[in-house]
Amino acid sequence: MSAASSDLIHLVLGIFGVLIVASVIGYVLQQRLSPDGSNAAIENLNARIKAWWVMVILIGVAFLAGRAGVILLFAFCSFAALREFITLISTRRADHWALAAAFFIALPVQYYLLWAEQYGIYAIFIPVYAFLLMPIIAVLRGDTERFLIRIAEVQWALMICVFCASHVPALLTLHIPGYEGRNVLLIAFLVIVVQLSDVLQYVWGKLFGRTKIAPKLSPSKTVEGFVGGVASATLIGAALWWITPFTPLQAGLLAFIITIMGFFGGLVMSAIKRDRGVKDWGHLIEGHGGLIDRLDSVVFSAPIFFHLVRYWWVVS
Repeated sequence: MSAASSDLIHLVLGIFGVLIVASVIGYVLQQRLSPDGSNAAIENLNARIKAWWVMVILIGVAFLAGRAGVILLFAFCSFAALREFITLISTRRADHWALAAAFFIALPVQYYLLWAEQYGIYAIFIPVYAFLLMPIIAVLRGDTERFLIRIAEVQWALMICVFCASHVPALLTLHIPGYEGRNVLLIAFLVIVVQLSDVLQYVWGKLFGRTKIAPKLSPSKTVEGFVGGVASATLIGAALWWITPFTPLQAGLLAFIITIMGFFGGLVMSAIKRDRGVKDWGHLIEGHGGLIDRLDSVVFSAPIFFHLVRYWWVVS
């Protein structure tokens, strides 16, 4: 058994262990405090735990399928997230061609370039070529009403849901000396640290939260929750150094950076939801809202993490 497979198995067993403990706790709380389903907090907790089981199993299957499985999983996630984003923006009949190009040209081309490891192209394809292509396609329909706002919303949707999200599987394309065949563990490190940061910020906020950070954007986010969650996730990231090419100090530093980016990603996406007057991006994942509600922190941290690793470890 290779070192990569051994590390991945240990990591998966640890995650399943945590989920089993969480499931038992959720079951006990439900039997004691909410046997009739009247406690909304406990019911929400159990719905989230069930959703985590589904997500962990899907990601695990993708990891077992190898590089192709991971890329296909995130291509699907980008498609579903882009669909959620588009349903909340203002579009007109004249935008249909541009939207079709976003779904059926920009998205598959981005992931094909990633598959082909054409970094020089996929790093600029959406920010440059798709950025210019979208307004050209839209303007050919001759509808100028709110043109700038409409096209900017489509461009932003592509950047968040496709370009940023694609940087998670892009970690597989990095060639790190002495770390060959283990890149999937970088994805695990990114997702675990960022997602745990979200959970821990919520837990710390519930336990000790007093000072609201941005009450108009996300009333549940507090200074105490933010500090406790980021600090805890940073320590967890440092403790996971063994699945990365980093030292414990480097792993902790990267964990700190991506948790900060994840926090601000959540705030930005919350601002968009407030602007649109909705609570969640969708209802794809029971207990978690839409896919973007789960990916918002990851998509903001993924490009930063990717480029830090690429230029810190690969080039140097």
